[in-house]
Amino acid sequence: MTPSPWNQDIFFQYPVTPFQTSCGEIDLPILYFDCSIAMALFLVDLDKAATLVQDPELAVVPFAGGKAMVGVAFYEYRRTAIAPYNEAGIAIAVAPKGAAVPTMPWLSYLRPLDKNPLGFHVVDLPVTTDAACAAGKEVWGYPKFVTPIRFQRQGRQFTGIVTDPVDQSDLIRVDGCAGLGVAGPLLDLVLYSRLDGPLLRTLVNTRGGAEMRLPGSLRLHVSSTSRHPMAQRLRALGLDGAKPFCASMSDRLQLRLNAGAPVPSR
Repeated sequence: MTPSPWNQDIFFQYPVTPFQTSCGEIDLPILYFDCSIAMALFLVDLDKAATLVQDPELAVVPFAGGKAMVGVAFYEYRRTAIAPYNEAGIAIAVAPKGAAVPTMPWLSYLRPLDKNPLGFHVVDLPVTTDAACAAGKEVWGYPKFVTPIRFQRQGRQFTGIVTDPVDQSDLIRVDGCAGLGVAGPLLDLVLYSRLDGPLLRTLVNTRGGAEMRLPGSLRLHVSSTSRHPMAQRLRALGLDGAKPFCASMSDRLQLRLNAGAPVPSR
């Protein structure tokens, strides 16, 4: 683990295991010491979301009105155990098929990770460094690619841009001024992915607190000309020009990104 002023913090006093990637050795879990996040949450057509979750062992979870929930998140990782980088993610709320999901799935996010089947399936995860890309692909099988990502936040105002790696245009943009909000927690997450066979369940332990805000003028814009698969998937979800139903922001994010554990087949 890279020496840091957080070594005396019990949150980061955690056993690590070396893992060799094509870009060098890393430790698992990956530790994130000083980060920011801006996440917009959308409700979309359940069938449209299901077409993007190809894994036969996962089912899209219905939320209010029978809609699927999609998170579009931007991250600025200023200090991590694998060096600074930015990231953006598109993820759909899912659970293993046959798992007991509460009637009100929102409540699942308040449960401990070891009692929570509800998680997210990542469909796009661009990053700004080769090391982060290699780790995501080779440890978890995440759909990563390398491209510039802009993260700019001042108070409630936010601009996040993923650059198209082919023509350097704005592939997607989330910008605007978030509305009123209240202090809230940064929720721990479960991520489902597949790497060389078994379905993996990965726990993400978070800390720091966040602001839960109304959407205000925040909007998601997708390039009208890009043929990149990420743009095509967002258009297929009907998210071009979409307004989120809420947003979460924090400049105090810290996390442990753990290795994935195989999910036994049902």
